[in-house]
Amino acid sequence: MRRAPSSLLRSSLRRQRRAYSVLTDPNPPVKITTLPNKIRVATESTPGHFSAVGLYVDAGSRYETPSTSGVSHFLDRMAFKTTTSRSDEEMAHAIDRLGGQILCSSSRESIMYQSSHFHQATPLALSLIADTALQPAFLPEEIDAQREAARYEIREVTAKPEMILPEILHEVAYDQNTLGNPLLCPEHRIDLIDQPTMKGFMTQWYRPERMVIAGAGMPHEELVELADKYFSSLQAAPALAPSATSSRTAAQQAPSQLLHSSSTPSPLKSLTRAASSYLYPMTSVTGADAALIPESTEATYTGGSRFIHSPSSEFNHVYLAFEGVGIHDDDVYALATIQVLLGGGGSFSAGGPGKGMYSRLYTHILNHYPQIDHCASFHHIYTDSSLFGLFASFVPAVGRHSAGNTPSQIFPHLAHQLSLLLYTPISETELQRAKNQLKSSLMMALESRAVEVEDLGRQVLVHNRKVPVSEMCAKIDAVNPKSLRAVAQRIFSPEQAKRATVVVMGREDLPDRDATLRKYGVGGAA
Repeated sequence: MRRAPSSLLRSSLRRQRRAYSVLTDPNPPVKITTLPNKIRVATESTPGHFSAVGLYVDAGSRYETPSTSGVSHFLDRMAFKTTTSRSDEEMAHAIDRLGGQILCSSSRESIMYQSSHFHQATPLALSLIADTALQPAFLPEEIDAQREAARYEIREVTAKPEMILPEILHEVAYDQNTLGNPLLCPEHRIDLIDQPTMKGFMTQWYRPERMVIAGAGMPHEELVELADKYFSSLQAAPALAPSATSSRTAAQQAPSQLLHSSSTPSPLKSLTRAASSYLYPMTSVTGADAALIPESTEATYTGGSRFIHSPSSEFNHVYLAFEGVGIHDDDVYALATIQVLLGGGGSFSAGGPGKGMYSRLYTHILNHYPQIDHCASFHHIYTDSSLFGLFASFVPAVGRHSAGNTPSQIFPHLAHQLSLLLYTPISETELQRAKNQLKSSLMMALESRAVEVEDLGRQVLVHNRKVPVSEMCAKIDAVNPKSLRAVAQRIFSPEQAKRATVVVMGREDLPDRDATLRKYGVGGAA
């Protein structure tokens, strides 16, 4: 005869169940407080041994003008140097005491200052972030040192096609404006970046209503107190009537987990780094400071083509891209699913089942053409636009009997993959596999404390809320063959697609790009 568990045992089992439910909660509690000066403070309650805190600013290279080009890159490099209250040596000692990692990173739509550290170091971490973001000294000798570092960085990036070609792709796609502005400081601008230029840019864009302070691993009230202590000196901009752009953005809600990394951004990076927002209008500025402000920060996609002659390159490279949808468009989930479905990677990838080896670019291209070294889909998502496409790196044809290929021989394979999305049915099995991979990559990445706090900060910056993981997964689950085909029609079809963006680097150009796109029924002649 079985005995009923004792009351002590029942109580223990209930406690275990409660603990388990907390640890596996897909949507941990999020609290958001807006300080009197309009800085938003957000925390997410999840257990862990470390804390993380960050400052996320709605700034970046898309807001630069010809007179400020390269400033974001220099602000990144000048972070955690001498400030008005700490010398360079004192800053270095304080960072050492932190016992964690602290960094600054600039992107097209945001600049972030972020630290991961032991719980007790949160006050020190936020004081260092506040110091470098609000009181930088920008000493001439430190700027000079970063000029040389910037030149070295530009040489390194320029020498690596996988790093420089996505930059060139953005330049061509957005006609060297807003999202087409360079992430790295142009070489001719390096000696022109000085203290007044950086201070002026920060005065214009580092405003409290354009900032979010996010934290994970500390009580919400503690972070609010610290934020008020270190950032209350910032004055909010005068209230203005919302612009058409800001009204549109505030009215829409979408995820920020499907967003940018390198030339082949993961779906998570793509959605999480949807960068900045237009939740707040700009203040009017007159006089000399007007040159710091772009006439418009709204992205204008133009498309186009460019050939970079590189006869000594180990591989030829071909990129084909179209304008996708912005982060506030619900079709972003279907487009992110398409990216995973296409997948791809390197021909010698250490992947296997469950790591994308059954994606279309592997099964249709990489497994059949050994001369193709790399073939992958990419999706760079931003607030009001995105770039979606495919690229291939392959052995060039040298001589009559070469085993290599020309861009004209490889480009049709890329166009064909997009045409398959338009004109052939997509099986439920293949679609379900892509959706499962998208959801798992999304949730597994959020296991990292640093990614968790960055995701929180960027989402509050963009959406003014944290989009729950369960909500994003539900939107991904809702994608079906019919909706996926409709989104493919919207982005790639001859009737709806905008002009294609094609970038070729290597020994020879691609003269027949438009004829190839027409042949495969893919829209937007380049």
